[in-house]
Amino acid sequence: MSIQDSSENTEFHTDSAQTWHRVHPASPAIRGWIAIVAVMVVLGRSFIEQLVQSTASRGERGGDGLPVWIVLLVIAAAVLVFGVGFVFSWFFTRYQVTDDHVRINSGFIFRQQRQARIDRVQAIDVVQPLLARIFNLAELKFEVADAGKSAMRLSFLKVDEAKRLRAAILARAAGVRVDPEHPSQVQEAPEQQILQLSPGRIIGATVFSVLSVSLLIVSLGLVVLVILGWWGALIGFLPVLLGLFAGYWNAFSKDFNFRIALSPDGVRLHYGLLETRSQTIPPGRVQAVSINQGLIWRIFGWYRIQLNVAGYGNEGEQNRSTLLPVGTVQEVLSVLSLVFPDPGVENPQAVFEAGLRGSAGAEGFQHSPPRAAWLGPFVWRRNAYRATRTALLCRHGVLTRRLQVVPHERTQSLQLKQGLLQRWLGLVDFELHSTPGPIRPLVRHLDLQTGRDLFSEQGARAATARRIAQSEHWMQPRPPEGQ
Repeated sequence: MSIQDSSENTEFHTDSAQTWHRVHPASPAIRGWIAIVAVMVVLGRSFIEQLVQSTASRGERGGDGLPVWIVLLVIAAAVLVFGVGFVFSWFFTRYQVTDDHVRINSGFIFRQQRQARIDRVQAIDVVQPLLARIFNLAELKFEVADAGKSAMRLSFLKVDEAKRLRAAILARAAGVRVDPEHPSQVQEAPEQQILQLSPGRIIGATVFSVLSVSLLIVSLGLVVLVILGWWGALIGFLPVLLGLFAGYWNAFSKDFNFRIALSPDGVRLHYGLLETRSQTIPPGRVQAVSINQGLIWRIFGWYRIQLNVAGYGNEGEQNRSTLLPVGTVQEVLSVLSLVFPDPGVENPQAVFEAGLRGSAGAEGFQHSPPRAAWLGPFVWRRNAYRATRTALLCRHGVLTRRLQVVPHERTQSLQLKQGLLQRWLGLVDFELHSTPGPIRPLVRHLDLQTGRDLFSEQGARAATARRIAQSEHWMQPRPPEGQ
């Protein structure tokens, strides 16, 4: 068995069963510096407190407490233990990429062996934290189709190597076989930039958001406390204010320099200020799309596009499920065509604009009956759906408008739900089950018979679409019909 250092590789080769690679030697420093700094801060604070107490009491009791050299020795020992632990972790971490699998072995006390089929890879990210950017390194993170429970990470590789490795994995997932005589020909696919958001747009979207509404409410509360003279209660608002300003910073820094590009690998997203991320979503991996517009954003005509991607799951990293953080109607339609190229209607712009801004039965949308006003007096005309040749469009929401698009072949299961009041009114909710993610496709308060018809028709459409769906190997030639 041979083990190679990835920092010495200049081209990508298919690995044999005996060939393994290590990540970059600088990985322990990049992964462990936060833990080491935290230990130094905690122990250092204790040391300073001990020093202050010792100085204050030296005149009264002659001074007691731990000597300075013991405290420094404890800090040095803790840093050494953590550092050695990360070095051992690097030494015992190795990986290989074959034609069919990605394998990662790690751990020196508790060993862990992980393996993922390449044809089940759903999306791949190249992530560069701030310190990794200084060393020109990147983390490779890719998801497989198991609801986001097995995100595999390689931390850290040289940026060029991470991109070549991503290209090789995506090529194999797409059904492209590497020429064994020329393995280095697997290069990163070229990309064509589709859209780039300006910093001004990102700042505007951050300022005119729910965070600002929360900040306004907190500010009014502070003014009331000042007027009443309850100065002591102001301390309780400090964590809230810090949390709001942290939310502003996170929203701006994560969406900064957001760019969308198209390549044979799929849709590529680039974003981030301090930590940059290059995200690749292969074709056919998007399970559902949601276009949202908040109340404040109506003034500017802005929308946000989110995705359910197989393998992402319910992760805390919301940006990974965001296809477009803020955009106009034309930008939304342009970006939507990248992941949903065939809308299945002759007039897609009119249909989707009716889904975003329309009401009642515009462009063939079937909405809730008038008796649904007893349950939603302001939303019954907005609750609607339309089935196209390729997808089901679900529309709902008044303050926050939502249009959800689910390709027929991505329908997981269907459900009709009816509460007590709905039973009296002859209404029913229709829900499509998608993979875990931020989108829950739903049509509220349909007529009972309409809901039953939609349940049967959508089940038949989904079954037919799955039979004729393109192969998971999206770059592999499809066999002629009849074979």
